[in-house]
Amino acid sequence: MMLTDDARHMRRALALARAQLGRTGSNPAVGCAIISKLGHRLSEGATIDGGTVHAEEIALKALGGRAPGATVYVTLEPCRERSAGGTSCAQRLIDAGVARIVCALEDEHPNGAGGLATLKAAGITVETGLMREEASALYQDFFATIAVR
Repeated sequence: MMLTDDARHMRRALALARAQLGRTGSNPAVGCAIISKLGHRLSEGATIDGGTVHAEEIALKALGGRAPGATVYVTLEPCRERSAGGTSCAQRLIDAGVARIVCALEDEHPNGAGGLATLKAAGITVETGLMREEASALYQDFFATIAVR
């Protein structure tokens, strides 16, 4: 089976997230890959141990915070706001100048939900659902903790 470029890049983001499962405290393990307009991987990242720095933040930092025209593959919706304050991942992606977000799964957490709407409102193309089932398996435990809060 031949993978599309989108599927190949999302697989990489999922692998980055899987590698951090169980290491991110109460935050979800997220993977992110940033791809240039020409299809080259510019950067990648995963939520760090303890969960205080998000995947998108790590990937953007490696690029000096700028990724004009790039496509971002992320396993979970970029956060709308940070629970500890600071700049949200959605706002960081807007500020970086990305053109397109491919997101596997919408976030059910109150701070994460709405990130995709924020990106769309800023004129960024947003696509959801690529490899949703694989991503859902990564976040079942995280979403279960939201229900009991």
